[in-house]
Amino acid sequence: MNNPTVETVSTAADKAKLAAAALLVVGGVAAFYLLGTQDLWLRVVALLGLLVAAVVVFFTSEPGKALMAFGRDAVRELRKVVWPSRKEAMQMTGYVFAFVFVMALFLWLTDKALEWALYDLVLGWRR
Repeated sequence: MNNPTVETVSTAADKAKLAAAALLVVGGVAAFYLLGTQDLWLRVVALLGLLVAAVVVFFTSEPGKALMAFGRDAVRELRKVVWPSRKEAMQMTGYVFAFVFVMALFLWLTDKALEWALYDLVLGWRR
């Protein structure tokens, strides 16, 4: 079987953008704790501002663009799905519950039959 290899091309600019995004996240967390003596709203604004900047920087990199393309493709495929009607969904749910009940009954009967065969017939243990 032939396994195709996936090659990722990562330029220095993309690596710098990813590093900048990571530094912005770390900076946001650090700013939140370093501003511990300030009001909570200021700390939260600093944290959220730096996190938003990190997200913006990430989505300008090639991996970010690939993630956005993947999301668009996923939404496009989701729109192609033919969803069952309520009646069909209820019928299938009923079938699943019935199958689970039958399997549980079968496994319980098998367990009891093996228990009887081993303990009563083979070993001769009486309870």
